[in-house]
Amino acid sequence: MINDPFHPEEAIAREKESTKRKLLGVVCAFAVTAILLAGYGYMKRIHQRQVFENQQQPVAVETGPKGPPLAHVLIDEPTIDKGSTIVGGQLTNISERELSNVSIALELHRRKDGHTEQTLVKVEPSRLQPKEEGSYSLKLSSSDYGSIKFLGVRANAESEAIAFTSSPGKKRALERIEPKVIVVKRPGKPGEFINTPDNPTKVP
Repeated sequence: MINDPFHPEEAIAREKESTKRKLLGVVCAFAVTAILLAGYGYMKRIHQRQVFENQQQPVAVETGPKGPPLAHVLIDEPTIDKGSTIVGGQLTNISERELSNVSIALELHRRKDGHTEQTLVKVEPSRLQPKEEGSYSLKLSSSDYGSIKFLGVRANAESEAIAFTSSPGKKRALERIEPKVIVVKRPGKPGEFINTPDNPTKVP
């Protein structure tokens, strides 16, 4: 009797084992892909949040000289308008003497090279009697500048730093989405005119 080297049971077992390995490989591939996509989505959300925070970052305040405060500053939340960041607020003379040549000192952080620069924003009117208030405003390009730091208040002919207090001013206004009316033109039959706002016709 000649032994048949072919054993169907072993072949079926090997085929099942091979199928299991392939399925396991497919499952592992899907799992790795899902993990990579989840990680990418997480990193993307973090990046978007950082970009948003850089664009919307509030003005930081640095403490001024020691002593009785001579002015109180209201710092409005920066607003974005057509690619520009607008920084502003109000200043009140809370001292018992006149303040002249009043200005707000700001430190601006440039996006391009990461360097900073300082600027003075004039308060209008520049001369404030006791209890009188003025306003200040500065418009910057959002693409050129990122964060803004409030350095202090300067006054008098020497533009010396004076003691001040500060508090949040106006909140950023919520964006309003204007509704749009879309007129859809449908084709008419030959000799038929469709009445639309662009092509008004009298309907009998």
